[in-house]
Amino acid sequence: MGRASAGDLGGLRPSPGPRPPRPGPADPGRPVDVVLDCLWLEEEAAAAGVQSGGFGSRAGGAPATLVLKRLPVPDDGALDGFTDFEGVPPGRDPHPIVFEASAPSVRIPQAQALLHADCEGEKVACEISPYFPRGGPGAAAWFIGTLHVSGSGPHVSLVMRIPKEVREGAALHPKLRLPLSPQGTVLATVEFQVSTRTAALHSRLGGSSALHCSFSIATDSGPLSVDWRLQHKGRGRGVAIWTAGGGQGQAERAGARLEPEEQHGLWDATLALSGLAVEDEGAYICQVSAGRHKTQQIVQLRIREPPKVRLTVTPGPSHTTLTCHIAGYYPLDVDVTWIQGEAGAAPPRSPVPGSSLSSHRQNAAGTFSVSSTLRVQPGPAGATYTCQVAHVSLEEPLTATTRVALPGTESTSSGLLVATGLFLFGLLVLGLRRRTGKVPGSHVGPAPSGLPTLGKPTD
Repeated sequence: MGRASAGDLGGLRPSPGPRPPRPGPADPGRPVDVVLDCLWLEEEAAAAGVQSGGFGSRAGGAPATLVLKRLPVPDDGALDGFTDFEGVPPGRDPHPIVFEASAPSVRIPQAQALLHADCEGEKVACEISPYFPRGGPGAAAWFIGTLHVSGSGPHVSLVMRIPKEVREGAALHPKLRLPLSPQGTVLATVEFQVSTRTAALHSRLGGSSALHCSFSIATDSGPLSVDWRLQHKGRGRGVAIWTAGGGQGQAERAGARLEPEEQHGLWDATLALSGLAVEDEGAYICQVSAGRHKTQQIVQLRIREPPKVRLTVTPGPSHTTLTCHIAGYYPLDVDVTWIQGEAGAAPPRSPVPGSSLSSHRQNAAGTFSVSSTLRVQPGPAGATYTCQVAHVSLEEPLTATTRVALPGTESTSSGLLVATGLFLFGLLVLGLRRRTGKVPGSHVGPAPSGLPTLGKPTD
């Protein structure tokens, strides 16, 4: 379970005093210390990543801890065992890197996901690295923390300010050269955060999607702007841009809508897209600028269009040709398997080798088509064949099934019926001759011209 106390640092005990009441419907939540295991990146290792708000290289990293102080978390009864962080205990690492960050004027709405990640079988990846605001650092040191809950969890980027002035008698961290608190931590204030609830989405062609991005800033951070851009296969283009005070956002892509709204200190800068096409796939970058600060989140949008499957049968003199037509799918990769045998029958169904696959064809909408061909000789009893198609857009493979009889079986059966009918008709004629003494319909007398004469039958 995610920690609300630095259990690995040891020496903790419950906070004194009565526990706050559980939040009601309008209560923002119970304040909790969220403690995360992180990786500290040296300046040279992080320089490529800090401005983007993403994860930098892990080369040169060192263990670190980030304590997010008093974050409001909805209390569903699972917080009873949590205690407050009480500082770095002696006797462990002589110089641990522990950032103790408060957020008095910045909302971090993903606190619940950060706290309970371990309970749900997920992990929080956390990196801390130097940050370089526009116009220089001034009288403070700046750092950025990038947090990512594994799976479909949120991504959060936190810009933190640390005063450089050293109080009288205060110690300096030997590695960071920053003042230490009496608890042995580096005290920081969160000035800016940009986050997304999910970093990966998928949608069908022609559909719509909402790419979430939110941010929160200190009141004196400066002018605001949001710029959404699409990056795909080495090419980038603008999608929508919004500037505070400039009214409605300007869409550079038809069907895009960006209208940031602020509620209780949290801005929602979600990008809405409609009429999605293949060319809308890629990495969408939500870049938020607030005065001298700029950071971003990336949301991957993937197009997923399921295939349509059709099976045709072409009989031949010695074999039957089965063709499985797979059309209208995206992305490109598709897996086609031929299977022989009835479902649930004994012996079990088994893959059939020897099929051939055509080249992929791409239509004007960007989707793909392909055909798989199989030549079969099912044997005297016939056989059932299934074309099975697997694709990333499908939860279960699609199938098309047909039963194939032995080539020529139908024509042989028809000939046997005709021969049997003629034989029975001959027996009927012979019986009538013997009963009446003549063949019904016979003519006695001169035969018509060109026809033989039928005489009386002899006894």
